[in-house]
Amino acid sequence: MVHSNPLSVEGVGQKFLAFGEIMLRLTPPNYEKIRVATSFELSYGGSEANIALALANLGVDSTFFTVVPNNSLGKSAVRMLRSNDVHCTPVILSSKEETPTHRLGTYYLETGYGIRPSKVTYDRKHSAISEYDFSGVDIDALLDGFEWLHCSGITPALSPSCADFTLKLMKAAKEKGLTVSFDGNFRSLLWSWEEARDYCTQCLPYVDVLLGIEPYHLWKDEEDHSKGDWKDGVPFQPSYEQQDEVFQHFVDRYPNIKCIARHVRYAHSGSENSLMAYMWYRGHTFESRLFTFNILDRVGGGDAFASGLIYAMMNNYKPMDMVNFAVASSAIKHTIHGDGNITDDVESIRSLMNMNYDIKR
Repeated sequence: MVHSNPLSVEGVGQKFLAFGEIMLRLTPPNYEKIRVATSFELSYGGSEANIALALANLGVDSTFFTVVPNNSLGKSAVRMLRSNDVHCTPVILSSKEETPTHRLGTYYLETGYGIRPSKVTYDRKHSAISEYDFSGVDIDALLDGFEWLHCSGITPALSPSCADFTLKLMKAAKEKGLTVSFDGNFRSLLWSWEEARDYCTQCLPYVDVLLGIEPYHLWKDEEDHSKGDWKDGVPFQPSYEQQDEVFQHFVDRYPNIKCIARHVRYAHSGSENSLMAYMWYRGHTFESRLFTFNILDRVGGGDAFASGLIYAMMNNYKPMDMVNFAVASSAIKHTIHGDGNITDDVESIRSLMNMNYDIKR
């Protein structure tokens, strides 16, 4: 572990914008399987929305941009975000003429228990955001007044229009001087390893804070065959030396990247996990503490890690505190029902990240 200088990101009070899809989530109660369920618990979630919601709860001026159908489901999703202090002024309520299927993406969650893992079933094809024509969106006006933009690799997988708009948004944000964070967030149910890798390769030149480096991709390079082993990906549970080498490979190729972070999960069962993380910042790789905890709801744990890191950066935490705060935020999210890390108690997260307890891997 290495200690370094405080962060250079400028202070508290930055205005944050996230773009992505928000979905309806349906979960059978009491750890039931879908095939025997007779009722479902309703909530809303989605990676980028989860991050906007978590940051808003921590006091960040947070805005979410998405497209939802102009019906009760779409309005209910927006109402949930607003109830958590997320600004939704740029949200588009689409008409049937704009998005013919006029639906909100949905996913079903079977919550794991013990040796049985959780399982997600998507029903999000032809959602309002995937069918919307973004060509009329004034990107410059959308970004005006914001200091931070967050996107992920999930929304671009929904449709060519979403992929094209996400990339244009990131390019424009970079040109306007915003800090751009990007979470690779590979979803094999939405697109292939190759498609995700090829798209993320286009995004990397515009990224300041890179999250979610998974084993599915690094980047596509048709000319450089000397690094063929890199295309096999990143280990799920790398050693410090392995992760440090991967981080260095990224920043050598993309010097625009100022921070890279990933969390590492150790699944003891469907009900108990451990988390730790690695983060590269200012030429050094930092290794967090290991947190072991019981799971109430695992979905959104990676988003809580991302939001915790962004919050710590915005508030000029020291590097070791940044990565430990991010992992502690994720650990707390696992004790909260729903996708979002709905906690406004920063001191509880800080207390957890400094707490002494048994380490388990």
